[in-house]
Amino acid sequence: MPDNMPDKLQAEGYVSAHIASLPDLPVIDHAQYGDVETQPLDRIQAIGGDFLARNWVTIPHVTHHDEADITACEAHRKSLAASAAETKPTLPAVLVKALTLTLKHYPKFNASLDSSGKSLVLKHYYNIGVAVDTPAGLLVPVIHNADQKTVVEISGEIADLSERARGRGLPMSAMSGGSFTISSIGVLGGTSFTPIINAPEVAILGVTRSYWKPHRAEGDHVNWRLMLPLSLSYDHRVINGADAARFLTSLAAVLAEPENVEA
Repeated sequence: MPDNMPDKLQAEGYVSAHIASLPDLPVIDHAQYGDVETQPLDRIQAIGGDFLARNWVTIPHVTHHDEADITACEAHRKSLAASAAETKPTLPAVLVKALTLTLKHYPKFNASLDSSGKSLVLKHYYNIGVAVDTPAGLLVPVIHNADQKTVVEISGEIADLSERARGRGLPMSAMSGGSFTISSIGVLGGTSFTPIINAPEVAILGVTRSYWKPHRAEGDHVNWRLMLPLSLSYDHRVINGADAARFLTSLAAVLAEPENVEA
């Protein structure tokens, strides 16, 4: 095969045509096996499902799992929350802030492939999407210019956007322009998962419930640490495994420092 064959196939739309030619799913009359009920998907689920299917099939996903020690960071955040007059700093806001600090050192994670698939668009803004579970389905409001905001400001904005998403809804402007997305299911449990990349972004961070883990200290002493599981899905066309590991290691280092809560 010629060296330029993959480029030629891409240019000729071979990849898209191949995906379009996948066999159809089987059509089955489930009622023949017992009682059934047909319930239509709501509009957001139907639209979102199409995008998720496209992203999963067209993007080569790899997921890297790690965990961050947030013992000191959480203790500091809770002390600040206890003395806060109004808006209290939240863990999701801390994650958003920590991500902006990390993304500045790993610009490929804050990028998109252009339409040709041959160039990387590096973004010098940090707009972090925060996935929100609503009765109508999953929505992703965006914290624009998160690097220029404090954790308290981000906390207030997440609360406002989440309330609006679960209530009267959000305009498209509040869900556009994201450069990186967080999907957190920590309140529901779980230890890890594979979040689907929110194209045209090239990576997404999944977060599950923190837990206490014993660490051996000097001698036989056991030191309990609060650990936060992290799942990073990334586009393997843009990011390799070593960079993904470095990214999560750096993010964990940022989260380990209590002063970043106030940044």
